[in-house]
Amino acid sequence: PWNEEVAARDYLPVEERRTLQLKRLQDTVRRVYEHVPFYQVALDEGNITPDSITSLDDLHELPFTTRYDLIDNYPLGLLSSPEDQLVRIHASSGTKGKAKIVAYTRKDIDIWAEVVARALASAGLKPGDRLHNAYGYGLFTGGLGLHYGGEYLGATVIPISSGNTQRQITFMRDLQATALSCTPSYALTIAETLGKMGLGPEDLSLKYGIFGAEPWTGEMREQVEQGLGITALDIYGLSEVMGPGVSMECLEGRRKEKDRGLHIFEDHFLPEIVDPESGNPLPDGREGELVFTTITKEGMPLLRYRTGDLCSLIRETCACGRTLVRMSEIKGRVDDMLILRGVNVYPSEIERVLFGIPELAPYYQIIVERVSTLDEAAVHVEVTSQFQDRVGKASIDEDTWIAHTEVDSLRQKVSRALQDVLGLHIDVHVFTSGSLPRSEGKAVRIVDRRK
Repeated sequence: PWNEEVAARDYLPVEERRTLQLKRLQDTVRRVYEHVPFYQVALDEGNITPDSITSLDDLHELPFTTRYDLIDNYPLGLLSSPEDQLVRIHASSGTKGKAKIVAYTRKDIDIWAEVVARALASAGLKPGDRLHNAYGYGLFTGGLGLHYGGEYLGATVIPISSGNTQRQITFMRDLQATALSCTPSYALTIAETLGKMGLGPEDLSLKYGIFGAEPWTGEMREQVEQGLGITALDIYGLSEVMGPGVSMECLEGRRKEKDRGLHIFEDHFLPEIVDPESGNPLPDGREGELVFTTITKEGMPLLRYRTGDLCSLIRETCACGRTLVRMSEIKGRVDDMLILRGVNVYPSEIERVLFGIPELAPYYQIIVERVSTLDEAAVHVEVTSQFQDRVGKASIDEDTWIAHTEVDSLRQKVSRALQDVLGLHIDVHVFTSGSLPRSEGKAVRIVDRRK
């Protein structure tokens, strides 16, 4: 249960935490060496034994683990506990082909609930708050992760899952939920539906939003905050490492520009930043690929798991007083980067441009196709209902809409804005209000037609 001792774990003196981390790292290396053949082989190849780990610096000598290692050892080849000790299995969403299976013991579930509770507390939630949990329940870790963490904190959890947005709003309003958890793209859908129902943020009791499971920009955050009248906070996690609750943005840091970042619960997850190409460790403040070693998991601990997420680490003291290292907001993913005519482009860069244009609604898709030997991208955007009312879409057909002077002017405006930021021309297609898909979970931002 939530108590002062649990809350105090975020404020441990750094050296005291480092001593704890080393002991837990040593125990984890010994555990996987003795129980996971995959790691025994990898450690032997590197001439590493459990007794080799004498300091936290030795972490960099350990072998990497990748998503392909999980897939190659599907379903339970990386298990380090007897199967009869497992109490739950989750699987990652969005993986092509075989899923990445993750197994949990009872202790793993208890630790997961604890770190999510600490995450919610750093976001401002308190025992007695009502958490409207619109993450999907099932093999996806979002729903049950936030559910158990909310209960651990002492909040009242409304396990509504995703979908049926009008019903969501009715429950939020009638039950006076104080916090909302879901993907940021679904939060936008909720805000849009709220307006269509003739309601506004003042009709809800929401104060905080805990959003994650997909990358989102500051511009998207502003849209969510305005649409729902809340403070929107970023939660980070991934199924392979634990689920949501690996790190969390704090309320105090959110209010101070210089203290932005997400606190990593590093008494359970050891973070590193490495060069995506060479794998060499990078110093604090340098952007690179985020890597995690789990140091308390029993079911399926991982050594130096390469997340594919790009960010940096921040060790300066935060305004909230927590001594936990912070990670910057995720810039993008290593495998999401597009190379268009020799230029590296991240979807987040495109989103920042689009969300800064007032005539556009916060919905878009990036269509990627192979033209001859080069990759080309087009951006599909949607206008706001206010813009559409002004140009009188109801009285014209689609061909006339595309050729409309104001629509064409908007298309050119968006194209120029993208070219100014990215340094290359991208075709822009302008669609009417409500045309593009709405998300009830993770938004599909990139439509890859190259295959």
